[in-house]
Amino acid sequence: MKERLTDALYGLGWAAVKKLPEPLAVRLGQQIADVAWRRRGGGVLRLEANLARVLPGASAERLAQVSRAGMRSYMRYWMESFRLPVWSAERRRSSFAPEGLGHLEEALASGRGVVVALPHMGNYDLAGAWVTTRLGVPFTTVAERLKPETLYDRFVAYREGLGMEVLPHAGGSAFGTLARRLRAGGLVCLVADRDLSSSGIEVTFFGEATKMPAGPAMLAVQTGALLLPVTLWYDSSPVMKGRVHAPVEVPAEGTRAEKAAAMTQQVADIFAAGIAEHPQDWHMLQRLWLADLEPRPDGPDGPDGPPGAPDGPAGGARGKGAGTSESDRRDGA
Repeated sequence: MKERLTDALYGLGWAAVKKLPEPLAVRLGQQIADVAWRRRGGGVLRLEANLARVLPGASAERLAQVSRAGMRSYMRYWMESFRLPVWSAERRRSSFAPEGLGHLEEALASGRGVVVALPHMGNYDLAGAWVTTRLGVPFTTVAERLKPETLYDRFVAYREGLGMEVLPHAGGSAFGTLARRLRAGGLVCLVADRDLSSSGIEVTFFGEATKMPAGPAMLAVQTGALLLPVTLWYDSSPVMKGRVHAPVEVPAEGTRAEKAAAMTQQVADIFAAGIAEHPQDWHMLQRLWLADLEPRPDGPDGPDGPPGAPDGPAGGARGKGAGTSESDRRDGA
């Protein structure tokens, strides 16, 4: 019953929200966010606990202020995502303004393949739609299989409609397929700030230990593709902002695992800098740091997280991570 209800709610969102006049949709998103924030549910409390690491020494008032802005940013993601399918190509092209675009253009022109790694910031679906429309470049991503299957199918159809190739996270073939796309000079986009597998790489993130997916760095190490971190944020305008960072180079020395670990730590450091600049746009409503993780009977996050929804480019649930699963590791990670 819960699965059917979740599927029905997302279906209602896509059916109804995309038909609303935009000013009304914006106000509705803000109102929903404010109600959720005032209720002080598990997701909001976890968001504030996570933000306390990002903003050390911040007062309770400051954390509450940022978490409220964070919930509005989170709902902006959803309202935009519900409406993206009916946006014109011109609207998609004009709704994202990234800095450092030359890094991506040069990487694509190199023919080596490109892995873009993103944290859960801003709206990576919008960034992906911008890549396929503004740059005319298709790309491959990964999505976690959800129950009910109809909900998973909704999100796959939605992202394929934006020009993305979507692979299922489970099943063991994702890593191999991504590697083939990269060796052919293609583009792969992965959300990579929270690990859901048993093969994550431990990193220091805002001074504490957590794990991030091995996939982005391991793909770069094994295929020779360029690894580009990207951070996203909103300002007061309708245009999302972002930054394409310089490539994270593969170290000259060390084993594959050592190289991937060093690169993943560099990615974590870049993510941390971007999140510290725009903490309200980091949509992490789940447990992240190892010190917070405990075995929980109702899943990896227990009651902290919102209803599961497939991630943007990379898989997992929104607010969840992406990377290689145990079966992916057997394929070469």
